[in-house]
Amino acid sequence: MGKHKGFMEYDRSEEVQIPVHKRVKNFKEFTLKPTDSNLRKQSGRCMDCGVPFCHSGCPLGNLIPDFNDAVYNNEWKKALHILHSTNNFPEFTGRLCPAPCEAACVLGIINPPVSIEMIEKYIVERGFQEGWIKPNIPQKKTGKKIAVIGSGPAGLAAAQQLNKAGHHVEVFERDNKIGGLLRYGIPDFKLEKHIIDRRVELLKKEGIKFRTNTEVGKNFPIKRLETYDSIVLCTGSTISRELPIKGSELKGIKQSMDFLKLQNEVVDGLKKTKPDLNAKGKNVIVIGGGDTGSDCIGTSNRQGALSVTNFEIMPKPPKTRAKENPWPYWPFKLKTTSSHEEGIHREWSILTKEFIGDEKGNVKTLKTVEVEWVRKDGVNSELVEIEGTEKNWPCDMVLLALGFTGHEKSIVEQLGVQTDANGKVISKNFQTNIPHIFSAGDMRRGQSLIVWAISEGREAAHEVDKYLMGVTELETKEKGDLPFAN
Repeated sequence: MGKHKGFMEYDRSEEVQIPVHKRVKNFKEFTLKPTDSNLRKQSGRCMDCGVPFCHSGCPLGNLIPDFNDAVYNNEWKKALHILHSTNNFPEFTGRLCPAPCEAACVLGIINPPVSIEMIEKYIVERGFQEGWIKPNIPQKKTGKKIAVIGSGPAGLAAAQQLNKAGHHVEVFERDNKIGGLLRYGIPDFKLEKHIIDRRVELLKKEGIKFRTNTEVGKNFPIKRLETYDSIVLCTGSTISRELPIKGSELKGIKQSMDFLKLQNEVVDGLKKTKPDLNAKGKNVIVIGGGDTGSDCIGTSNRQGALSVTNFEIMPKPPKTRAKENPWPYWPFKLKTTSSHEEGIHREWSILTKEFIGDEKGNVKTLKTVEVEWVRKDGVNSELVEIEGTEKNWPCDMVLLALGFTGHEKSIVEQLGVQTDANGKVISKNFQTNIPHIFSAGDMRRGQSLIVWAISEGREAAHEVDKYLMGVTELETKEKGDLPFAN
């Protein structure tokens, strides 16, 4: 694929970023487009590897060697067609996906892997630039009516696929704009919201109807769903995990999603900044070392935080793969994001014990202890506090980025949809205990990646169409057995 022996001639390159001191002054995306010549060289690094493990690494099953070959041969429109055949929204995944495909790239065994995510992003951007991406309006209508609840990536993917099959699709969103966590959870410096609007306008032209400010089960009665032939639940995993320790009621302790959502609304001109959700001039501590914590760090620095410190309860990962974590499995190694590079002090193996406030009830100090994970029974690890390592940290604002515990229960309870002990919707082939109700995305599989959400939406649409029509021509993908990033 690509150029014969191109992987021996070209080094891996990535997008150039605007310098930190400039980019932290605003919330705009800060990457610079590579030249087409360089993108072709990067595609030329794709090997004729025999078994392309990148296919298994990608939850969508993107045909990566095929679009790499097309880009190298300057067939950009062909590359776009190949990419869209498996991925509804490559402009989202090309910016936000952690690229499990690159972790599984065969070239990555001996050299840096192919820059797959970057190539994907600029294939679709070239498509928009050239006007190749047009509304895909179905030529026939089935007369079936489907309600998709939730407009995140899973809901949007399901909606587009079902609309393509000729069904009448309505998407319900409780917020005032479409996009779910894409719009309200991802900072603009990672995904400017006009990118979402651009795609939503296409979906509207394709025939999909969007209902915003509509929360099913509250201002839209559940009974009104009886007129729909099928329902697809895609409400995501939106309940933030709490930290129930002493002092957690103090002012200045905020959930990451409250913090990030307001800033996105401020950038969008929908709301004004609130002092209690602004990091300007404050010593900020972010608890949680995942992507959401990273987003809080980048946002805090842009708001003008005095200092930003990040706590992670797990040990510091190695810089390279550990022996027990070989290729092509997802590499559990140290991840340094662009937000980390903008100014952050990171602490590992640290447990927050208590929040201490002043006489006015504002958080002022955070008490911690160092911990270690001790292997128990040769399998499980037990968290053990290290005596004499207690420490107090001055802080004016604490952001909790501890992940999510599940979806809001109201709608599933009203519909009578069954959930498991962890609150996830129980389904078989995306179909719940109520035959005409299906589910996809985080509310079904738990908190996960955008690329999995799109995959889930596509797979659910396949099953819905088959349920309604008896047969379906919608694409599906058989998942591999390897436990890649979830």
